[in-house]
Amino acid sequence: MSGFHKLLQDAAGQVNTALDTLLAVPDGHEGRLYEAMRYTVLADGKGFRPFLCLATAKIFDAPEPAAIRVASAIECIHCYSLIHDDLPCMDDDDMRRGKPALHKAFDEATAILAGDALISLAFEILADEATHKTVTTRLDLVAGLARASGMQGMVGGQMIDMMAARDTLDAGGLTRLQKMKTGALISFAVDAGAILGGAEASERNALSGFAHDIGLAYQIADDVLDIEGDADILGKSVGKDDAQDKSTFVSLLGVERAREQALQLSHQAVSYLDAFGERAEPLREAAAFVIQRRS
Repeated sequence: MSGFHKLLQDAAGQVNTALDTLLAVPDGHEGRLYEAMRYTVLADGKGFRPFLCLATAKIFDAPEPAAIRVASAIECIHCYSLIHDDLPCMDDDDMRRGKPALHKAFDEATAILAGDALISLAFEILADEATHKTVTTRLDLVAGLARASGMQGMVGGQMIDMMAARDTLDAGGLTRLQKMKTGALISFAVDAGAILGGAEASERNALSGFAHDIGLAYQIADDVLDIEGDADILGKSVGKDDAQDKSTFVSLLGVERAREQALQLSHQAVSYLDAFGERAEPLREAAAFVIQRRS
């Protein structure tokens, strides 16, 4: 296991421990909802977004328990998006993270409710005084996650993505789609760590540039993996974008040019980290990971 994959595994483990406690299954019929939520959030995910939050918080010496709580809220939102993405009315995927999608393991109604409950849990975590003693900091976190996950972010991006199956998107349209659907939560994960650490505006701006570029590189790499990836390693179906004739960076640029664009973005992202010195080394490794990953 590489050093960076160990960092990812550690971040995922810290978040899983926190969510395992938060989602202790109660007696009663609502216990099925908790079981469904646990099925997704405690699965074997990469932990990339929680890692970004924890790594950025560490740059500014933010308290680790607070960073773990915020990273857990981010993972709740990410997992809700996966649950809803996989539904038959959305992307209609049967597999996720190497096992049946939640609506297959349970049922569609339970999957919808589990996704809804994960959204609520995320904001409950951020609003709690245990996350940060300062009200304004908690409000900044709540507002940032709301923007990243709502119509200006993930949900709006999902709508564009669904329309992309009907309308051909150019490079600008695809970039906007990515910035909303995938990039918004990645950007918030980075910014959240900076918020917790009381970063200066100039530092947050530099990290915003970093997050934007790795978010776009991440999506381009996803488009390449949909063509060339191994379903057993990815833990989900491949070739769906091509089968649905959906606009992607690969369909627009071709595999090689798309890969080159992702590499360029990765290098560009790293340049934003110069001011942080060695403290930002884990984020530099993240920029390499997004274009080298196989899942």
